[in-house]
Parts: sequence; structure tokens; C-alpha cells
Amino acid sequence: MDKDARERRKAPLATPGNLGENAVKDISAVLAALLADMFALYLKTKNFHWHVSGPHFRDYHLLLDEQAAEIFSTTDEIAERARKIGGTTIRSIGHIAKLQRVADNDADFVTPDDMLAELREDNLELTQRMRETHDVCDEHGDVATASLLENWIDQAERRVWFLFEAGRR
Repeated sequence: MDKDARERRKAPLATPGNLGENAVKDISAVLAALLADMFALYLKTKNFHWHVSGPHFRDYHLLLDEQAAEIFSTTDEIAERARKIGGTTIRSIGHIAKLQRVADNDADFVTPDDMLAELREDNLELTQRMRETHDVCDEHGDVATASLLENWIDQAERRVWFLFEAGRR
């Protein structure tokens, strides 16, 4: 029985597809990094949502909650896409920490203007990373993942726009 359990743990999670082994490996890797970034950005956005203060509290609080929900909903789509093509995805907070490129913000206090500016820059950098991920998908002919990325880029650009306008003085 122990031998069977060990073998099942080693069993590949491969999903039938026609992208090819290298494509699955490359695309899964960039999707895992993107997913780690999305989780880091989600948590930072929620952090700022919870800790925002000042005269625009209600507006910023609602804006950041809306953006966090949008980011969080994308995480499942990214992970499921990696699995659909036959790859694997992140498995833990530690895995996220190893892959994330979005910097954490553990400061005791961040001004609302700095919150908006930091999230704006994070989302802007995220759009560039998504474009790079799109390039990897294009190289391997993965039009389905590329199509999803186009929508996620549009969503991130909208977040950048709202954060820019909300922080305009």
C-alpha cells in the first residue's frame, strides 16, 4: 500500500494536449511567475485597502477593494490555464515568495498618495510582464493563453488608469 501511494505521488499531472513538452514547460513557468505576482499584488492591494486613511478614505477603500477582487479572480484563471495545457502551478506561499517580482510593503504607515502611486507602478510593471508572457505564448502558438493575457492586460491598464486619476493632484 505504501508503494502504491508513493507511485501515485510521482504520477505525472499531464493533461492531454498538442502544445508540445517544451511549450508546456515554458508557458507553465511564465504563468507560475505571473500567478505569484498576482497573489503578491492582491495582498498588497488588500493591505492598502485595510490601512488607507484620510479625507478620501471611502473612495480609496472602495476602489482598492474592487481592484483586489478583480486581481484575485484572475488568479484562478491563470492557475487553471497552466493545468489545462498540461503544466503545474504554484503550490504554497513559499513558492509564491520565490517567484514573485512584486515587492511587498510591510510599512506601518503609507500615505494614501503613496499607496496609489505604488499600486499604479506595480500594475504598470505587471502589464509589461504580461506582454512578455504573451510573447512566450506566441513563440509556441498558444493562442488561447495569449487571448486570456490580452484581457488581463486590459484589466491591469484600467487599474493603472483609475489609480492615476485617483492620485492626480
